[in-house]
Amino acid sequence: MKRNKTTHFMTGMLIIFFTTIFIILTGRFMYIQATGEIDGVSLKEFAEQKRTSSYTIPAERGRIFDKNGMTLAYDMPIYRMYAIVRKEYSENSEDPKHVVDPEKTAKVLAPILDVDESTILKPIKSGIEKNKFQVEFGKVGNEVSQHVKEQIEKLDLPGINFEEHSKRYYPNGTFASHIIGFAREEEFEKDGQVTNEIKGIAGMEHEMDDLLEGKDGYISYQRDKYNKKLLNPNEVIKRPENGDNVYLTIDQKIQTLVEDVLTQVEEEYSPERITAIVMNPKTGEVLAMGNRPSYNPNNPADVGNWYNDAVSTPYEPGSTMKIFTWAAAIEEGVYNGEEGFASGSYQVNKKTTPINDHNNGKGWGTISYDEGFARSSNVAAAKLVWEKIGPDKFLKYLHAFDFDKKTDIDLPGEVAGKILYNWPLEKITTAFGQGSTLTPIQQMKAATAIANGGKMLQPYVIDKIVDSTSGKVLEQKEPTVVGQPISEETATEVLSLMNSVVNSEHGTGEKFKLEDYTTGGKSGTAEIPNPNGGYLKGKNNYIFSFLGMAPIDDPQLVMYVSVKQPELEPQEVGSDPVSFIYRNVMQNSLHYLNINPDKEKEETEESLIKTKVPKVIDENTKDVEQKLVDSGLQVTVVGDGDKIVSANVHEGDMIIPQERVILVTNQPKMPNITNWSNRDVSQLADLLELKLETFGNGYATSQSIEKGAEISKDDYLAVELSPPGQDENSEKQKENIDTEERIE
Repeated sequence: MKRNKTTHFMTGMLIIFFTTIFIILTGRFMYIQATGEIDGVSLKEFAEQKRTSSYTIPAERGRIFDKNGMTLAYDMPIYRMYAIVRKEYSENSEDPKHVVDPEKTAKVLAPILDVDESTILKPIKSGIEKNKFQVEFGKVGNEVSQHVKEQIEKLDLPGINFEEHSKRYYPNGTFASHIIGFAREEEFEKDGQVTNEIKGIAGMEHEMDDLLEGKDGYISYQRDKYNKKLLNPNEVIKRPENGDNVYLTIDQKIQTLVEDVLTQVEEEYSPERITAIVMNPKTGEVLAMGNRPSYNPNNPADVGNWYNDAVSTPYEPGSTMKIFTWAAAIEEGVYNGEEGFASGSYQVNKKTTPINDHNNGKGWGTISYDEGFARSSNVAAAKLVWEKIGPDKFLKYLHAFDFDKKTDIDLPGEVAGKILYNWPLEKITTAFGQGSTLTPIQQMKAATAIANGGKMLQPYVIDKIVDSTSGKVLEQKEPTVVGQPISEETATEVLSLMNSVVNSEHGTGEKFKLEDYTTGGKSGTAEIPNPNGGYLKGKNNYIFSFLGMAPIDDPQLVMYVSVKQPELEPQEVGSDPVSFIYRNVMQNSLHYLNINPDKEKEETEESLIKTKVPKVIDENTKDVEQKLVDSGLQVTVVGDGDKIVSANVHEGDMIIPQERVILVTNQPKMPNITNWSNRDVSQLADLLELKLETFGNGYATSQSIEKGAEISKDDYLAVELSPPGQDENSEKQKENIDTEERIE
């Protein structure tokens, strides 16, 4: 009886326990069914989330253009290749949608992707063994070009698919790379998820990143386990907001000329650094800016110089500083150009180091201050500051020319020079550009006051910001006068002195003469500080420079060139590489801008620099070609048609001989583009609406569309480029530059 009572008690307890559990579970189920929630999480929303796919629709990054609308940077589509390996994905499908034959797939893909078969076969087999839905191929499959994608698609390989994404692309290679900079895909966390986006790293890409990047959109829909849309997918789409477009003041023709000539000087003289700037002194627009070493923003590896030396590297300017020393003396009213002084050597007192002229202190006897400027006399500059202007007043002029501050140009990384002005010797040496430091852009800003009647302008490289969707101009830069350190009369007198440097019998700048324009300027030979004290010694250990403008009576262009430590032959001097750059760029740029020559010369065939383009569109092909060839132009006719439908020139354009004219007929066929410049190739692709992809930098050496092949809109054109000196045609290319025939 006792045992039965115990059994009944335990049975009752178990019944109560299980009944309680049942009631709790039933209540929980009923609660879940009634509320549709677990721990505050909606089951409906959870289920929808599990069966909903959501993808980002990336915004297209804004493009960067030159002032004439030539594309300098844009998002180029590339493709991620992946393989579907799960057999079930092909169910209910007439054709297989998964990889059926891994070995064959790898064998066919390997040569196209230029990899070993194992690189393709291994991930496919691994995915099949692990029952994965799809596999990817790492680096080899992440940046497939459109050309390669089209090749693979023609093979109709089951299971091989592509997903499009973007890569920032710079069609002109090293063109203005320190200005444009580069952007690349970066991985970072956004809204709790790791994502990849193209971000600006350097140059304008970095400076204008917020405007260029835009805002991503997204798409979401409900799908089955194979990621296929349901019949009623509840699709939601938010369209992306593309980034704004940035137009620069850079002129692609002038910039290309700068790049070509800098490359040639770099190859011939192997200097440590080269910098060149071309600016419109009437507006402050920077039309071209280049540095060497440079880099290709499409592949910024092994970069020799990240800095934009034009704005980021101050150094002792040398005798180009004398332009502003003489300007200060004239403006102060203490200058008499005909007054004589004893050249050679000058010592303020016994405690200061003597100042010597550049001919080892020998001088030229007693000469006038005007002649002292033409001969680049250090003694003349020192005496003007110490005896005529006075060091304190001279310092005020240094401040008036803004040599104590940044120019605030709209480029990242600007660093201002430093006025070294503590001791008497420092005050004197500053007069001829030693001790104190300046950047090239600081000198260019100050030079606008000389070229523009005393008014100093703000330099800038951004012309306007444009909405990429509507085309509306959101912001337009305008010329800004930021000071007037000297009067118009003083500016005119300084221009006359600069003229004497190039064109007088005593001038040091004879090598800088232009063929059709009167130019003036001031050369500089700046010493380079030795880390161990003093200055470096030796013929090559200088920064050779020139600051010039033309036409000298009313300058339309100002240009600064510096070449640091070139490797000179015994018969060569530092002004040789500098003058080569200056002459080529200034002569051709002035013609390109339709500036009337101010030198009279015989009208020979060589002197007919500019040719007016006749009407070409809708005209007979042979008639137009003959007219242009007779005018000395280099003409390429695209196709066999009898009528011209498009061209890279327009009626009334003034162009220089040997500039390539591309005429597209109504029956276009691919021309032979061997030895064409990157610029010519880009113009051809734009005219024919081809999808262009270039490899390398320089001049065309191969093309994917054969000569004579028929071409259609959106055809893919791949072009390999090689720099001058890399093939048998390099000498011809150099001759083109040397004879001032290349302006692309």
